[in-house]
Amino acid sequence: MSKPRRNRHSAGSPLLSPKAVAAAREALGDVAADHEIGDHIGVTGLQANVATHRFEANVPGYTGWEWNAVIACATGSDTITINEVALIPATGALEAPEWVPYSERLRPGDLGPGDIMELSPHDARVTDDSFSRHAITFPGRETKHYLTEQGLRDAEKRWRTGDYGPNSEFAEKATLYCRSCAFYLPMGEPVGDNFGVCTNEYSADGHVVAASYGCGAHADTVVND
Repeated sequence: MSKPRRNRHSAGSPLLSPKAVAAAREALGDVAADHEIGDHIGVTGLQANVATHRFEANVPGYTGWEWNAVIACATGSDTITINEVALIPATGALEAPEWVPYSERLRPGDLGPGDIMELSPHDARVTDDSFSRHAITFPGRETKHYLTEQGLRDAEKRWRTGDYGPNSEFAEKATLYCRSCAFYLPMGEPVGDNFGVCTNEYSADGHVVAASYGCGAHADTVVND
């Protein structure tokens, strides 16, 4: 019967000795408090002269992370030297989400009083070319930028699917709709007749509403006794 073969690097290697574990733990003490260094949990990256010792990390906010100490030992010597130490995430560790540029983190409603926000270089909602066939212009009104057809379509989509659109809870429970309400001011071109502004102080006052939106404060509402 053949005998089990032992790894030629691990058999009697100073890198796996209690002295090596103690040296690795001592090195970690230079970057962490004693109570932040937990139990020794294994060795990885074992080679003839190098090994990485792993320790549990008891660091608040770093769930699933571990301490690693890379040690080295020259051939024929039992002197342990420290290459590097680090706190690294293990499999499934809690990590910070991938960094997202500030311009991509902004969401509607984030802008507050005193905040400033410039257009991105390629914002398709506007154009600086008033002669573009996609630009929406008004006679006698000159601005540095002009709303584009896409910008208008995007806005209409938000209005249609938002709180004052035809599929909102108010609209679904309404029996009368904005299109026939005295408080509804149609926006006209270039938006068209599908949207307007509510002027009822008890309802969506001052908001853009879909013509197919509705609420219980329609001008023709009658409360039956």
